[in-house]
Amino acid sequence: MKKIVLPVSLVLFAVLLSVASCTSTKETVEISDREKSYFDQKEGDTITIASEETEYEIIIIEPGFNIWLQGIARPPGYYSQSFLETRNQLLVTNWNIRVQNPQLYDPNLYILTIDYNPRIDYGYEVNYKLYNYFVFFQRKYGQRLGPFFPRI
Repeated sequence: MKKIVLPVSLVLFAVLLSVASCTSTKETVEISDREKSYFDQKEGDTITIASEETEYEIIIIEPGFNIWLQGIARPPGYYSQSFLETRNQLLVTNWNIRVQNPQLYDPNLYILTIDYNPRIDYGYEVNYKLYNYFVFFQRKYGQRLGPFFPRI
């Protein structure tokens, strides 16, 4: 009779993993009625994210985003540029994965890939508005593009 011997660390890891999966709960993000009113906007809302210094531009056509950015989002300067760049790199990567897998993710939500190169300095404004669009998108559509909750 053959015996299978597993390392103790592997057995402990498997036990901890199974316990953690049984006890985890799904957190939800609180969204106020005021914020929901921005999500319910039906009229076109186009915002251009551009940096004159770097000549990069993003155009977002999302009803309610511009109003949400002005009324709900943290003001410019709240986050550092390095924070925004780090978050955007992760969020863009996850976004593009979803665009490339329409059989797994709603192709009506994830339409176009975003070309974001972490070696390029897009400037504060581009990073600020892109990050806030991701927060808006995740809160509006109940999506989660990263390991953190899209909080304001």
